[in-house]
Amino acid sequence: MNRYIDLSEISDGKRYTSKDLVKVGCDDCRGCSACCESMADTIILDPFDLYNLTKELRIPAAALLHHQIDLSVVDGVILPHMKMADSTNRCPFLDGNGRCSIHHFRPGLCRLFPLGRYYENRSFSYFLQIKECKKSNRTKVKVQKWIGIADFERYETFIGDWHYFLKDLQKPLAEHDGKWAKNVNMEILQQFFFIPYDTCQDFYPQFYERLNTSSHHIQIL
Repeated sequence: MNRYIDLSEISDGKRYTSKDLVKVGCDDCRGCSACCESMADTIILDPFDLYNLTKELRIPAAALLHHQIDLSVVDGVILPHMKMADSTNRCPFLDGNGRCSIHHFRPGLCRLFPLGRYYENRSFSYFLQIKECKKSNRTKVKVQKWIGIADFERYETFIGDWHYFLKDLQKPLAEHDGKWAKNVNMEILQQFFFIPYDTCQDFYPQFYERLNTSSHHIQIL
């Protein structure tokens, strides 16, 4: 999701790598679930998120649609996002005690918060959002440990490749007719989200096979 903002207004003015220490430690969010509430459609899910959700919940992505996840247009591309519960406006995976019931396989944006990513030159760095988390007196934690995903270098490579794949589509989607844009969006939704992954196999080879296939299909649509 593109955000055209002045980083000096929302961050501490620094850029971080995955090896840097940042003040994000929050006592395991004890007594607080503010970042899991009233988030509307901002928790955008990527293919790795859907792979983990379907693997751990043991249900296909289509079964999550309209209940735990929904679809919205993000910079011209239709993508899934976490759906806030209608009656409470809370994440559907937040339990009665205000704790995340999917914490060990929660989506990447949930893991990242209150950090953000700053994309430039086909790469990215991290920044700390200083006005988002309600916890005070936070402690320093290494970025990689905070996000807490195994095989982190491969994960960062995937994040960059997925972001720039979508970003490179923005201009063509805006310039082509509606039929072409619809076909592209259907290709993305099917290839990356709703055609089941083999959850007994490594995610990354499956993702890059789909990326190559979709890149070819989109060129000839």
